[in-house]
Amino acid sequence: MHGLINRAIQCFVEDSYGSETWVEAAVNADLGFVEFESMLAYDDDVTPKLLDAVSHVLNRERNEVMEDIGTYLVSHPNVEALRRLLRFCGLDFVEFLHSLDDLPDRARLAVSDLNLPGLELRDLAPGQFRLACDKSIEGYGHVVMGVLRAMADDYGVLAVLEHAGSNNGTETISITLIETEFAEGRSFELGGRAI
Repeated sequence: MHGLINRAIQCFVEDSYGSETWVEAAVNADLGFVEFESMLAYDDDVTPKLLDAVSHVLNRERNEVMEDIGTYLVSHPNVEALRRLLRFCGLDFVEFLHSLDDLPDRARLAVSDLNLPGLELRDLAPGQFRLACDKSIEGYGHVVMGVLRAMADDYGVLAVLEHAGSNNGTETISITLIETEFAEGRSFELGGRAI
């Protein structure tokens, strides 16, 4: 597993719950260390052990923790750059949703050895979508749900998201847009600012 993924989990715990909680989770996961290096590769079994340990230390369901990680990745000030990159994917939330199919490829443009699970969006009806998430990382759909919730807020959209379960190696998220101009979205400028 790419170190960026494990480092993101570490940063989520440290930023949300403090360094002591992170160290407790790392010890509980029996990692033998407490700091992940972003550009190193780790055995694939490290990430599930880590997520289980974090869930245990926080006394929360693993899927809830994974959704919170997804929300953190878009909404926390320490990872503002990721939010900006995602906002470049569409002028509105619907355009953003339609750009998700290309997200794994765009991630590889930035980090060539980062392999995110595939995503496939299907339009069901006006304002209704189904997003299929490759289940190569167990629970990845919950991380994507957290990202989608935060991005809907970012765009000012009222949306109902539901994890519809998993089948044949795919997790499915049901997306219903209730109001596309529900609130004023967070400000975002495509161009840079002159200082």
